[in-house]
Amino acid sequence: MSLTLELKSADIDLDDEQFYRLCQANRDLRLERTAEGRLLVMPPTGWGTGNRNSRLVQRLSNWADADGTGLVFDSSTGFRLPNGAIRSPDAAWIKRDRLAALNPDPDQFLPLCPDFAIELRSASDTLAALQAKMQEYLDNGLRLGWLLNPQGQQVEVYAPGQATVILSAPTELSGEPVLPGFRLHLAQIL
Repeated sequence: MSLTLELKSADIDLDDEQFYRLCQANRDLRLERTAEGRLLVMPPTGWGTGNRNSRLVQRLSNWADADGTGLVFDSSTGFRLPNGAIRSPDAAWIKRDRLAALNPDPDQFLPLCPDFAIELRSASDTLAALQAKMQEYLDNGLRLGWLLNPQGQQVEVYAPGQATVILSAPTELSGEPVLPGFRLHLAQIL
């Protein structure tokens, strides 16, 4: 379970630059900031989750390399969402043309919401917190999201304007229409 630090009640308000410097000074910590200004400190995952997450990023990257229309990001990437939160999905993808239009500094957080994001539930994550995070992505422009829950052998699919779809023990997911041709085989992940 992540540790939440209430900064505003302590009269501390970190702007984007201060939060970035805090992250750089504490590279061994995985930090996120909520839209309300809370600081979330996530513990490292167990080796099983680490292995599953590396497979997610690998499979998404393999597809993205062949497709060529976007870039893949791992869980160390910070996305500054329109609501002010800075979040780090376990895996994410953004269309190249969106990045080119912004020409963002590659050493800073990306100032946009990913087109596609995956959250992989680890033993220390609460399902409710991850569901809220997926909804936050949707509210900030996400086009497709998957919440993978190995503990429950389920996947939750998030898309704008649609009810969340819950799949029990799927063996494969399709990224259509956001990720044309991407099929995630869930062997060794779910």
